[in-house]
Amino acid sequence: MSGSDQGSWHTVSAGEGIAAIAKKNGYLWKTLWEHGNNSRIRSQRPNPNQLVAGDKVFLPPKGRRQEARATDARHRFRRKGEPTRLKLQLTSMGEPRGNEPYTLVFADTVITGSTDGQGRIDQPIPGEVATAMLTLNEGREQYPLTIGLLEPVEEPRGVQQRLLNLGYDCGGEDGQAGAGTRAALLRFQAENGLQQSGEMDGPTRDALRDLHV
Repeated sequence: MSGSDQGSWHTVSAGEGIAAIAKKNGYLWKTLWEHGNNSRIRSQRPNPNQLVAGDKVFLPPKGRRQEARATDARHRFRRKGEPTRLKLQLTSMGEPRGNEPYTLVFADTVITGSTDGQGRIDQPIPGEVATAMLTLNEGREQYPLTIGLLEPVEEPRGVQQRLLNLGYDCGGEDGQAGAGTRAALLRFQAENGLQQSGEMDGPTRDALRDLHV
């Protein structure tokens, strides 16, 4: 829904982050995120890129800004707040894939680059991008990326997503702590020096947060 003179509330859909909501509705993302009516969602979801379907975001009324410029000249205006950034770290057998060439494709854009020494990619992307394809190893490895669907680690599905991304097969990301999730948690806990409870406890969530944003 769009804003009105008094503002309105937007219900978050799966895969939406603040950047996408702001771009769709014509705001700068910080204008939304830092608005006083969004203090509750800020405290509940510290990362603006990790929202959950059903969350509520306030869209404040829009103001207008006027700029005095000569009519017989060309002027350039730059929109602030764009783009957002895609951040990844590539590893193999627990070791970073440092200085490795990659190709990133989204919409009609093709970007080539190399990871840094720690296997990290930090690439600016438009806020509305929802999917991308990452290609490595001269095209022999292709990884589809779904942007914006990562839930907070405080959510069961967020734990499962991070386990899967780190190579711990938990059988899916349905948000249910079944046998597959418990086995993945036990393996993760054992390999990271944690108490092997098989539960989504605080130390386990902290370790997942350290290893996976």
